[in-house]
Amino acid sequence: MTALSAPNPLKLRPLSLKPLALAALLALGVSGGAQAQSLVELYDMARGFDTTVQAARAQYEANLAKADQAKAGLLPQAGLGAGVNWANVDSSAAAGSRSADSQNLALSASQPLYRPANRLTNEQGQLSIDVAKAQLDAAEQDLIVRTAQAYFDVVAAQDTLTFVLAQKAAVAEQLASAKRNFEVGTTTVTDSREAQARYDLVLAQEIAASNDLRVKKLALDQLVGKDNTSPKPLVSAVALEPVQPADPEAWVMQAQREHPLVRQAIRGFDIAELEVKKAQAGHKPTLDLVGQYEVARGPSTTMPTAGNVRTNTASVGLQFNLPLYAGHAIENRVKETVALVEKARADRETALRNIGQATRSAYFGVLSGLSQVKALEAAEASSQSALDANQLGYQVGVRINIDVLNAQSQLFQTKRDLAQARYNVLVGQLRLKQAGGLLKAEDLQPINALLAR
Repeated sequence: MTALSAPNPLKLRPLSLKPLALAALLALGVSGGAQAQSLVELYDMARGFDTTVQAARAQYEANLAKADQAKAGLLPQAGLGAGVNWANVDSSAAAGSRSADSQNLALSASQPLYRPANRLTNEQGQLSIDVAKAQLDAAEQDLIVRTAQAYFDVVAAQDTLTFVLAQKAAVAEQLASAKRNFEVGTTTVTDSREAQARYDLVLAQEIAASNDLRVKKLALDQLVGKDNTSPKPLVSAVALEPVQPADPEAWVMQAQREHPLVRQAIRGFDIAELEVKKAQAGHKPTLDLVGQYEVARGPSTTMPTAGNVRTNTASVGLQFNLPLYAGHAIENRVKETVALVEKARADRETALRNIGQATRSAYFGVLSGLSQVKALEAAEASSQSALDANQLGYQVGVRINIDVLNAQSQLFQTKRDLAQARYNVLVGQLRLKQAGGLLKAEDLQPINALLAR
């Protein structure tokens, strides 16, 4: 037995083709043959299923009705009343006793002429609509981001499993080669054991990757209300758009005007200021226009023996009321509302600061992600070259088995990290628009165009 009779230690086709193609076929089995869905399709499902958005939408509708209730304090009020009475009168002035009955029907109406508290309540009701609309916008924007994050979590988990399967195929081929070379005596048992150890490690990684994919798919299924979702992957060559505008302070200024949390805080401050004026209005008089028309039938008070008589009464007038003393309740209510204004002012400032910080973080996160993608693209090319060189060196005897295994592992790790970095950039761009208060469902369309058909 000589070295000349040994087979080629490593007759591998290019690693980027065979193992990856095999892994792709295996990964298709994970999806169970289900028809793949795009990001927009899954978002439409989530929008009709997510309970957080449903609650925000119901709250918005409730605030619309509440605002109309507040407006009612400025509109006319009308009421209809009726009554029937039976009485038995036994008097010493009359012989025996007699019975008497009476009926009345009254229509009354009033129109507030001067009620400052009611006017302020109506203004608060209109502002509460803005608060509910901001809450609904925040819930819908959050759903967009949550759907995109869950979508790409599944895609990333699928990529991880695909790369692990590809590495498994490559290590299995390397293990078989090491065993053949040991059998013919061209290598020591060390190469075979190193390859076996790496193969066992990849098996453990495969189990972990499969479980992670299962968990991520369950989370996406729960979000969209559909079982066995199958997100479409990105196309192989993805061109990521740069951040526009390229000035973080421009994003911050936009966020401090449009972000739903800022809008809520601003409207909350406005409502608190109106509450102070409403409390102060407790000292002011009220004036109403009142009217009534009554039809009554009953015994005559002037001629008891005349029987029942009918009386029609119409009246119209002004009703004035001036509070004089309420046990200092009004003064203390004013103090309470003034303190609440200061709280609302602090809450507004807190919202502005937090949104500014979150917007800057989101902006620089996207910039960092874009730079990381470029660096990993270069690293992927370098890792592929390193693997090719190690494979060639192993064939000619200047590299050992562990060198090839390490190069394989490095290449697959880089591919996985590059895919994850791309997903992070896409979701980060959505988060940046969310931080700026600009995120809409239409912003998913450019990402949808990057998905495989």
